[in-house]
Amino acid sequence: MVTVTLLKVEDLSISFGGLRAVSGFNLDLKPGELVGLIGPNGAGKTTVFNILTGFYQPQEGRIFFDGTEITGLGCHKINRLGIGRTFQNIRLFNELTVLENVKIAYQYAGRYSWGDAIFRTRVFHRHEKEITDWALSRLDIFNLAGKADEIAKNLPYGEQRRLEIARALAGRPRLLLLDEPAAGMNPQETVELLELIRWLRQEFSLTILLIEHDMSLVMKLCERILVLDYGMTIAEGSPEKIRNNPRVIEAYLGEEVS
Repeated sequence: MVTVTLLKVEDLSISFGGLRAVSGFNLDLKPGELVGLIGPNGAGKTTVFNILTGFYQPQEGRIFFDGTEITGLGCHKINRLGIGRTFQNIRLFNELTVLENVKIAYQYAGRYSWGDAIFRTRVFHRHEKEITDWALSRLDIFNLAGKADEIAKNLPYGEQRRLEIARALAGRPRLLLLDEPAAGMNPQETVELLELIRWLRQEFSLTILLIEHDMSLVMKLCERILVLDYGMTIAEGSPEKIRNNPRVIEAYLGEEVS
């Protein structure tokens, strides 16, 4: 029986100024998996995300997405192939509206010419309406449709986080990388986020790779967890296995988590 792999990472490594940020990182993600990537600050987690999405180029190793090598491709090409992400520090177009933030991420789907755009033809207006309707449907999922015309920077922090996820989905990804989505959220918002991620995975047939420091969320949400420390994978397995791994407890958890 052939096992399908959506994302395959082989011996990924990168250094900055002589410091090894990621060393020999390997990962196989099957379609539909929800996997956590955890570890202390500075362990290399976000660096892994930056390499996978083309923000950094690896010095060693190879990356395959759905059987095609994507090592060294730029961010926009990787996004078009079906890999979306959010950021540890929220990166919205702060001066644009909530709706415009999502529409911009979906503009590549606009099926009209420059001439249509300049002269505002019927083709332009028809496809712009389609994009607007689609973007509003995504905002509705995140309870943001009622704030479509608000400036993004004026949203409360938790809603900015939700908007960033909505924008990431605008590219219709098959693989979604979430970098600390619960950061700055209160306990109620975190519970709502957990349920939202579960629902999004099912509704959009997503494969999800998640960086998060909230261990309660990670243990409840993820089926498999990888632990990084000083750029190297020190453990991998089920939440139960990771929770009780002495090396993980020493390097990161400090104590067993519930």
